[in-house]
Amino acid sequence: MLLVREGNPDAFEVVFDRHANVAFSLAYRMCGSSARAEDVVQEAFLSLWRTGVRYDRARGSVRSWVLSAVHNRAIDALRREAPSGSREVFDERLIERLRSPYETAAEAERRDDARRVQSALEELPTDQRRVIELAYFGGFSHGQIAEMLDLPAGTVKGRMRLGLSKLRFLLGETAGAIG
Repeated sequence: MLLVREGNPDAFEVVFDRHANVAFSLAYRMCGSSARAEDVVQEAFLSLWRTGVRYDRARGSVRSWVLSAVHNRAIDALRREAPSGSREVFDERLIERLRSPYETAAEAERRDDARRVQSALEELPTDQRRVIELAYFGGFSHGQIAEMLDLPAGTVKGRMRLGLSKLRFLLGETAGAIG
């Protein structure tokens, strides 16, 4: 990483070769399409090349650094491509006749639940949040997460258990405060 920090392209190529497959796998699972996943991985590695000086060994492995960048780029791509949900209607009288694709109360409740979960996730320590996001939003197994983050499987399972326990507490506490 010292050579990457100094701008050595051969050193960065080694980082790319070692982590490109797992980066693509994460991007593909998050985005659902090969083309989108390739774009996400390319954007992430370009960003890492430009900001290689930001890598800090104390904060985690190179693999974690790469996967965090891919995860963030995939979320950005999904947000950019999310449908706006609006429909173009030329006769305003027809607007009232259009049926919403969602039941209003159910959709409001779903969005409220999603906000509560996101808020609770943000309160977790980064290492616990990362394994939960990879498992539940990325669809990865404990073994795959351990490999991606370069951690023992027991550590991944422990972080998952602690994080889920904290989430239950936070969401139970929030639900009690609301209801």
